[in-house]
Amino acid sequence: MPATPSDAPCGLVLAAGAGRRFGGPKALARTPAGTPWIALAVRALRDGGCGEILVTLGSAVDEALPLVPAGATVVRVADWQTGVAASVRAGLESATSGSAPAVVVLPVDTPDTPRAAVARLVRRAAPNALAFAAYDGAPGHPVLIGRSHWSAVAASVRGDVGARPYLIAQGADAVECGDLWSGADRDER
Repeated sequence: MPATPSDAPCGLVLAAGAGRRFGGPKALARTPAGTPWIALAVRALRDGGCGEILVTLGSAVDEALPLVPAGATVVRVADWQTGVAASVRAGLESATSGSAPAVVVLPVDTPDTPRAAVARLVRRAAPNALAFAAYDGAPGHPVLIGRSHWSAVAASVRGDVGARPYLIAQGADAVECGDLWSGADRDER
C-alpha cells in the first residue's frame, strides 16, 4: 500500500562531500544530457513515495543550490569536511522537525537509482524499521532508518563511516533490489 502524505517517510539526499576520488563535488555532477544528479536523487525519492525531501550540501554549496529542485529543503552541513557522518547527522537532525516515521537515505552518487528501489524501502516505513537495499545479497542504497533509531544512528556514525555498521549490528532487513538495477555508486567520472 503506498504511503499517504501523513505517514510517508522523509527522503534524504547526501550531497555535501568534496568528491575527492570523483574529482570534484558530486553535488555538481550531471548526466551527459545535463540533468543534475541531485535532481535525479530527489525525483527517485519523491516518485518512490517519500514526502518531505532533504538535500545535504556543504562543499560548493553556492554552486549546488540552483541544482536542488523546487520543493526540496536544503540542509547546510557546516562540518562537511569531516566526512559523510556529518551529512547523516545533519540530515537526521533536520528530519526531527517533521513527523515522518522514517527516513530513506540516498547518496547523490547513485544517479541510476530507480523509484522502484525507493518504493520497496518506503513500504517498510515505520518508526522501528531498519532496512537496506541489497544487490545479489550485498548491502547498498537506499537505506531506511525508522525514527526511533535516528539518535542512535547519529551517535554511531564517524568520519566517512555511515550507518551501515549500525544497520548490520541491529539486524536490518535486506530488501533485494538487484532485479531493478546494479546498485553501483559512481566514484569516478
